[in-house]
Amino acid sequence: MAGNLRLLAGVVGLAGLSSVLVFYAGVMAARPIPALTRFEVVTDAAAAPAKNAVDDAPDESTYTFRPPSGQAASLSCEDARRIVRQVRATLAYAPPSVAPERLANGTADWLDPYGLWSEAPDSPIPEALERHAKGLVLELESDDGAPCATTDHLGVALLRWSDELGARFDEARRAAAAAKASVGTTKASAVNTAAGDAMFDDEALPARAVATSLGEHGGRLEHALGESASAYVDAARARFFPRIDGEQWGAIVRAAAVRAYVQALDPHGAWAPRGEEASVYDVDLDAHPPDRLWDQAVRTAVGVRIESGPMDPLEVGDVLLSIAGVSTVGLPPEQLDQLVYATTDNPISAPLVILRHDERELRTLQLPAPEGAQGGSVPSSEPVAALPSYRIRYGAGDALVVEIHDVRSDLGDELAATVQKQLKADSRPVRGLLLDLRDDGGGSTEGAIAAIGMFVPGAPLFPMARRSGFIEVDRAPEPPVTDRWMRPVASLVDGDTASAAEMIAGALAAYRRGPVVGRPTYGKGCAQEYLDDDARVGVLRLTTLLYALPDGAPVQRVGLEPSLLLLPPVQTGDTSEPPPEHEADAPNAPPTWRGPDVRDRSLVLPAADTAWPEHGGAVGPCRSKGVCEALQALGGSGQGKRPSTAEAPSVSGRR
Repeated sequence: MAGNLRLLAGVVGLAGLSSVLVFYAGVMAARPIPALTRFEVVTDAAAAPAKNAVDDAPDESTYTFRPPSGQAASLSCEDARRIVRQVRATLAYAPPSVAPERLANGTADWLDPYGLWSEAPDSPIPEALERHAKGLVLELESDDGAPCATTDHLGVALLRWSDELGARFDEARRAAAAAKASVGTTKASAVNTAAGDAMFDDEALPARAVATSLGEHGGRLEHALGESASAYVDAARARFFPRIDGEQWGAIVRAAAVRAYVQALDPHGAWAPRGEEASVYDVDLDAHPPDRLWDQAVRTAVGVRIESGPMDPLEVGDVLLSIAGVSTVGLPPEQLDQLVYATTDNPISAPLVILRHDERELRTLQLPAPEGAQGGSVPSSEPVAALPSYRIRYGAGDALVVEIHDVRSDLGDELAATVQKQLKADSRPVRGLLLDLRDDGGGSTEGAIAAIGMFVPGAPLFPMARRSGFIEVDRAPEPPVTDRWMRPVASLVDGDTASAAEMIAGALAAYRRGPVVGRPTYGKGCAQEYLDDDARVGVLRLTTLLYALPDGAPVQRVGLEPSLLLLPPVQTGDTSEPPPEHEADAPNAPPTWRGPDVRDRSLVLPAADTAWPEHGGAVGPCRSKGVCEALQALGGSGQGKRPSTAEAPSVSGRR
């Protein structure tokens, strides 16, 4: 939405697939781009082509995030159609139709990072997009080689609108630069006001008023600082109201339309051009994500004002004007994120130009070099992080609870390290391990498979189907004996447990290693891969695989139905909490798929071998009511209707 930094869905592509079992003799699809492990600044874009889907060394590769250009994303007519054809051919399922009105709304959103062009209430562009929505769908899906008349027409409309707004900006800038300062206004306070005011709200404002305000702020800054500020005000003019022709505007519309089209076709999909591809990768879920220059910031008329969590030597209140020579003003959120990621891994080549509160001159700062680095970054040697965990009294011993908030690519190592640390920390016996997967939206399939190896080492796991009918199956790793857990285990889930988290819970239940406890899960039984687009101008994330549990039970759209169902608390009176969302509610969500039973029957354990011991009512105290309810159900006595721990989760009948 205008004024907001976009956060894409937290799904990591399949990386490092091993021990593939083939159920259909077909052509194996190319391997996905591996998980991101390192980030570098590259100034020559041609020198850093993206890793593609046939990389031969997925475990050792790196991915380079280059600094963005600062220009709005654009696509030629043929490139836009080439990407759309690739997307429709690559999905794991027959592509659905795209609703014209949904494409129009999505195009308006992607087209407008500031709330000035197509989201403002006084903009004529939304009405034009709505009027041409059907033509836009047909144009993107066309194979006849005809010109892209619809987007070219919209480009002309945008040219007129941008020129009107630009004229308002220029007039206000000239007037403010020439005006005398108000009585009692110091130069420092004038600089603070002109540079630091937040200019974009969550709710779109009238673009004409915003354009005037942007010009006024830029003119005041020039009046206070002179020529040193002019370059940044010029950059603001070029970003907010670029001096380009209608054909170039049409190319910008096409890029926005392709982004909207991919997301309308595939709710987990995305496309981004080079320079913005960080928005396609879920770097926050990688084992070692890049550092950030701040936690929170707002966009101003000439840059970015830091609100909290600045990286040294930045301070709260600093207005960051440029990073590594790239002006921050008016950068789309996706490019701003990429600029930060590209910078922090190689800070030696990344000077920062800032305005500091109550100062009257620009200041240039340099980020400190990583310890031990000479001219660049060094691989991290940090120890494996421990997951949040704690013990709870359970009968004559303890239950160990491990919270897994997201499934990172190194989850197997994290989980093993956490369990070993807890076992060494206390001599009381641990009677069982509860994996708290509530509110876990998933993440890395590779991480889920590694974690499952602790409980069913070497087991064939999830059948994964491509659209061609080719089915591949991953096998769990076989960790060292010291890292395996052969005692009781269970998974605590809720409606926000999704994707890779559902994989963990579902696999343990399918092999009868441990029951699923809690509430029905989200139901995301599909996986995404990263691909270079066929136009060679950007990166795609697409749903290319549908998966089922090891026993063949579907997950997509239906989720897991716990074998020990914990009812939600009774709602009394009016509640503002919205009903839970599920995969089946997403427009154009991939279809349900039931797979073959791929289990190694010799690894399906008898219930008696992994059943939780009775606790005799001695449970707690607990930090969470849900954890106590789960432990009481797992080891309770006299519960005649209590399902056996041997039961696998069933397909939910709710949806």
